Amino acid sequence: MSIDTMKAVRAHVFGGPEVLRYEDAPRPQLRAGEVLVRVHAVGINPPDWYLRDGYRSLPPDWRPPVSLPVIPGSDISGVVEAVADDVREFAVGDPVFGMVRFPSFGDSAAYAEYVAAPAADLARKPDGIDHASAAAAPMALLTAWQFLVELGHQEPNPFQAMPHHPAPLAGKRVLVNGAAGGVGHLAVQLAKWQGAHVIAVASRVHQAFLRDIGADEVIDYTQTVPEQAVRDIDVVLDTVGGAATGRFLATLKPGGALYPVFPLGYDGAAAAAEAGYTVSTTQVRSNGQQLDQAARLLADGTVRVAIDGQWPLRDASLAHERAAQGHIRGKLVLTVVEAA
Repeated sequence: MSIDTMKAVRAHVFGGPEVLRYEDAPRPQLRAGEVLVRVHAVGINPPDWYLRDGYRSLPPDWRPPVSLPVIPGSDISGVVEAVADDVREFAVGDPVFGMVRFPSFGDSAAYAEYVAAPAADLARKPDGIDHASAAAAPMALLTAWQFLVELGHQEPNPFQAMPHHPAPLAGKRVLVNGAAGGVGHLAVQLAKWQGAHVIAVASRVHQAFLRDIGADEVIDYTQTVPEQAVRDIDVVLDTVGGAATGRFLATLKPGGALYPVFPLGYDGAAAAAEAGYTVSTTQVRSNGQQLDQAARLLADGTVRVAIDGQWPLRDASLAHERAAQGHIRGKLVLTVVEAA
């Protein structure tokens, strides 16, 4: 293989998992402020399949233009191969991880052997965890962090006029819906770290897992309607979201807050405010500084990343098929190996 090419997964047309092709692609070139990363592992996230199918799940006016072929993905862990002349934070050989350029995307995306990433999007990989676990963390961990701990940026909020302001969690009752999923299981742990009493909503099969990572109570939604089972909640993080997220207002104490991670389809925020509740959301953004803070929690085991399954990069389509089945515990990961 030429030093100007690499193996990557690209989509030449929009569609299902079968459109993902493992093939030669141009190796990215460094620009100012960037780091070239030799990728060891890639974390899979919902925006990856939104892009793959042409954003058909989004309203037409929310669909960004996409030039094909396109490489999906944002979350990586790997080793620094080269740095631009103006980069001082990292050196060749440093193990790093990060969410690259989200919510935008470009030619240098994650499903590839090499990624050229803004240095500001990266942090040093935590000691004591492997590249697969590090790659699984960034988007889900930053989402939970920016909803529950600190927003960490001043970019306009595409979902509401005001910035999202996380509520203090120490001593509060926090409910996490979709608690076994990628964002959910990390949110459970961050809320617990912040001193909250955490109630997790998931199916019964995840009960022991959620208890193990810190949930104080677990509601099996297949047997119990969660919004009828609990009251006096301070904060609900609804990782499922959507049009039905308003059902969790019934669980809140006066002045409580509902945070839907996926807010599209819900239009009850104004009515909730009139009733004395806060409904607030935001869009996760790349932030190497926040990842550096979170890396300490990953390093000392305060936060653990669960991996539901791993596939080699060439089998990205199989990983997307697994994603389409749903009910994922934690995250899905692609491992990047030398091309044959």
